[in-house]
Amino acid sequence: MDASTLMLFVPACFALNMAPGPNNLLSVSNASRYGFRRSCLAGAGRLVAFAGMIALASAGLAAVLHTSELLFYGIKTGGAIYLFYLAWQLWRAAPGGQVESATPAAGWWQLARQEFFVASGNPKAILIFTAFLPQFVDPAGPVGAQFFVLGVLFLLLEVVALAAYAWMGARMQKWFAQPRGRRVFNRSCAGLLAGAGMGLLLSRRT
Repeated sequence: MDASTLMLFVPACFALNMAPGPNNLLSVSNASRYGFRRSCLAGAGRLVAFAGMIALASAGLAAVLHTSELLFYGIKTGGAIYLFYLAWQLWRAAPGGQVESATPAAGWWQLARQEFFVASGNPKAILIFTAFLPQFVDPAGPVGAQFFVLGVLFLLLEVVALAAYAWMGARMQKWFAQPRGRRVFNRSCAGLLAGAGMGLLLSRRT
């Protein structure tokens, strides 16, 4: 893989990483409620999910998702339901940021599981890896090694993106310190997550 290919890949990939989406929104919400560090640690959940998707794409197994309508709609329906569940939790959250039906303090492991399930419940992510990464792979070279390099770069850039969104959320922690501001922020995030869930339900295979 030559330098010119990487120079094209990195900015295009980073644009995908930084695009607003359910996981990045979750980083903002978690950081505003639990702080920058815990939100960044929780991002490990999405990294594990994305690494698995990249492995599926490199193995060619994502082609099954292209051809199986039942599998595609099953995954996206489950993902949408989970987003609606998170939106409902945020909507009912007390002004202090705690969810009435949840434990008083969510640990990073709980938040990481949320990140993992949100990422895993979006079949479009696998299709993105299937359509995007191969564009930068030279069939004449070692395909597996190239997928590995591109996958590692994607995950590193994803770390930068989740940290950036977590930083924004941490700044909002100060801005929305008052109960009324916290309630408005939680419900705004709930609305956006519900909108993402509805968008997932309405999405079609390409």
